[in-house]
Amino acid sequence: HGAKMSKAAGCRGFLHHVFDYETAKTLVIPHFGVGIVFRFTQLLVVLYVVGYVCVVQKGYQETDSVISTVTTKVKGFAYTNTSDMDPRMWDVADYVIPPQGDSSFFILTNLVVTPEQTQSHCPELPNPSTVCKDDCDCIEGYNDPRRNGIRTGLCENFSTTVKTCEVFSWCPLEVDTRLPKKALLAAAENFTVLIKNSITYPKFNFHGRNILPHVNSSYLAHCEFNRLTDPDCPIFRLKRIISEAEADFQEMAVKGGILGILIDWSCDLDWWAGKCLPKYSFRRLDSQNQDNDVAPGYNFRFAKFYKRADGVEERTLIKAYGIRFEVIVFGTVRPKQILKSSVPIVADWVMLTCMRKRDLYTKEKVTYLVESPDSEPVSDHCSEARYSEVSCMCCSCS
Repeated sequence: HGAKMSKAAGCRGFLHHVFDYETAKTLVIPHFGVGIVFRFTQLLVVLYVVGYVCVVQKGYQETDSVISTVTTKVKGFAYTNTSDMDPRMWDVADYVIPPQGDSSFFILTNLVVTPEQTQSHCPELPNPSTVCKDDCDCIEGYNDPRRNGIRTGLCENFSTTVKTCEVFSWCPLEVDTRLPKKALLAAAENFTVLIKNSITYPKFNFHGRNILPHVNSSYLAHCEFNRLTDPDCPIFRLKRIISEAEADFQEMAVKGGILGILIDWSCDLDWWAGKCLPKYSFRRLDSQNQDNDVAPGYNFRFAKFYKRADGVEERTLIKAYGIRFEVIVFGTVRPKQILKSSVPIVADWVMLTCMRKRDLYTKEKVTYLVESPDSEPVSDHCSEARYSEVSCMCCSCS
């Protein structure tokens, strides 16, 4: 029998240990000055926590950063007919370089073409470091990375009035100062690009896609992004993109540039997750400093190689100017996460206002300080009389 009682007592002790509620005891000091400082400080803390941390910064929430993948598909045609090249129709395979990019794509808008180059000997382009009077001015084998080839040691006529050092290179040499003043592919402003973007927030197993559930093939065949009338369409006209970036397509197309397509997936999951939608913005990224206009725009070179009937290798060199579009995806998700500190506040409020023995709990929780040299802090009925004020302070302090 004694063993059973001991076992029962042990069980009760364990249950008390698990389910007992612990709360801080409150000492009430009846001092007007201290009370003013306390209430003023308390007000500042409440305004800071509620107004700034919770409402503005949403500090009660956890966060996670986005992981994203992007693919793009450009469509459009352009026709050119200039004195420098034969009439030509340009399609995606001609002006999108390279065909696949990592969250970026390049649209060719202007170019300098140097056709029928072969590896041979030709005089260098005139420059203070290449102009010569005789062979002694040209060191054989000299290689200047900023020039066009390896010197042969000969001084040759570049024109009737100028002589330059001969080089072994791809000849004839490129003259890139012949850039058209108007973009050769001015029609590129009407090209369109389909952007497909999938994102995930791994911490919260949230997935999203900029092609929304209501979008189907029929819709994609006719839609075009418009911030006011069609903000959900993932197909963008290049002219509109650059216009929203406060730039002019035709001006930018002459020497090229870099433009950012920004997709913001910042979400607040306090609301229905279906409201987590991409927000698009556009910004020109290359320098537009008028005081330092050195090396403006964006360009690079590539070549197309051929083999002539006589077996000689030949190439067409193209210096390509155009607009590189960078698709930049970013965002932070904020799922709802209530502060753990709210738990004892709620528990104290329930204990002191709703429980059947709330008077006893209040009497034991609150001690009223009597300012007398001979007295000690005691729990008395004075604290009970001040219950409503104290319970309010308890909730705020806990």
